[in-house]
Amino acid sequence: MGREAAEQFQVIGPRHPILAVLGEDVILPCTLVPAMNAENMELGWFRTTFSQTVFIYWNHWEQTEEQMAEYRGRTSLVRGCLTEGHAAMHLRQVRVSDNGMYTCFFRHGGFYEEADLEVKVAGMGSDPQVHIEGPEEDGVRLVCKASGWFPKPQVQWRDLSGNNFPALSETHSQDTEELFSVEATLVVRDSSVGNVTCSVLNPVLGQEKAMAIYIPEPFFPQASPWKPAFAVILTMLGLLLLGACYFIRKAHSRRMQVRQEKEHQQRLKKQEQQAKEEVLKAIDELKADLNQRKAAYLSAWRKAPLYADVCSLVDWRKEQFQAWSVTLDPLSAHHWLSISHEKMHLSWKDPSLLYCDEKCSVLGLKGITSGRWFWEVEIENELFSKWTLGVCRKDVRRTGNYLESSQRGFWVMGKGNNKYFAQTDPETCLSPRQDPCRVGVFLDYSEGDVSFYNMIDGSHIFSFPPISFSGALFPYFMLRYGGVSMTICSMASGSEGLPVPLNNFSPLEEILSTPMEGFSSGCDVNCAPPEAESLLLP
Repeated sequence: MGREAAEQFQVIGPRHPILAVLGEDVILPCTLVPAMNAENMELGWFRTTFSQTVFIYWNHWEQTEEQMAEYRGRTSLVRGCLTEGHAAMHLRQVRVSDNGMYTCFFRHGGFYEEADLEVKVAGMGSDPQVHIEGPEEDGVRLVCKASGWFPKPQVQWRDLSGNNFPALSETHSQDTEELFSVEATLVVRDSSVGNVTCSVLNPVLGQEKAMAIYIPEPFFPQASPWKPAFAVILTMLGLLLLGACYFIRKAHSRRMQVRQEKEHQQRLKKQEQQAKEEVLKAIDELKADLNQRKAAYLSAWRKAPLYADVCSLVDWRKEQFQAWSVTLDPLSAHHWLSISHEKMHLSWKDPSLLYCDEKCSVLGLKGITSGRWFWEVEIENELFSKWTLGVCRKDVRRTGNYLESSQRGFWVMGKGNNKYFAQTDPETCLSPRQDPCRVGVFLDYSEGDVSFYNMIDGSHIFSFPPISFSGALFPYFMLRYGGVSMTICSMASGSEGLPVPLNNFSPLEEILSTPMEGFSSGCDVNCAPPEAESLLLP
């Protein structure tokens, strides 16, 4: 990219799903608009998230380090049309697990775009096997089986004229490779049918496999002369049974009326009791809700940063957080970074170098294993630059174009493409009230909390979800591209805009009812910024 801005583009994927046949190969294409040479770009294909890597092409090489195990050895890049802006991934030996959504990703310098594409996997299974299971009532029971199909197949029974029979039952199951097996049954009662065909259809491919079976007439149960007489006797018995049931039911209804009246009275009493209990429960829930809101409000009040005078600020530092004296470790610095003599300033070693193909980072000299600490960093950066800062574990990978996320041992926030973000999975976009050119990093090791504050206006930027730390955590600083430098602030001169707890203030009700002097025009000792307008975080 050099000093010139990266040329912008769009990534277009196929409009319709890509059909992939089990066991065969498939091509997943994406196109750049306008057309441009993609040989020097970073290309990638992913599943639902960027951590599910299918294929990456970067720096003229196919990268396999982050690739998912099930795709290793099955992917390659179709290079023929890269210079024309056409890129495609070749996927071999399609499996059922390849079915679903994919994202293709193009990055050139600091600009990137992506597009979604869908792969529909389909496969024809075994030929259906049909056999006669035996007589069923006044017909013959047939069973049709097939296996190795994907997706779920459809079964149809037909006669010689193409007329469909309604199936008696149809069951599906999947094996360890997620392939479907089907078993369908049919009872044929017409002895003149002759041939019956079972067809198994793949709904995606629109292809079917079928098998016909001939049913000899002797297989059907023979008609018995006793059936009409038996039907008449059965009808007479039914009428007698209905008459007896009528009289029994009439006598029973009289007894039930008395019982129902008693039960009705009991239900009324029970409903009245339930209504009372529900009213009491609603009152208890209302009280609990009010208490919960009060507790949440008090908690938010206690966590909110307040602008106090310098004495209260110093007391708060001593009681809550301690200033961590951060010095940079030159031995951990990337070879393109320049560390100042006092080990407090970080910048590019070559000022004309405004872009790097990999992340350039450095750690603090000392790690943190307990306690509550904070430090401040001033950032000088141009509009389009990329940097991150925070904490990380000592054993994390920091070579090449590695990924920063809390799952990988990084708890960082930063800026890229003129946007602020926190490196969660997926990435969290941030909207600070103003550009944080002075960032405070607050680490509570025992509580597993990492938070960032804008030390200019005292506003909260982001807090990672609490986690249980293990091992030492080191201050972390990274430059990627653009005119950017970082300076670790000396803790001896104090810190403006630091959050102050409410331990030394009056109760909440008294504070809310008393005018807050000193917050309208700043403290006499010039400790709190005059632009602060609110006591609580937005």
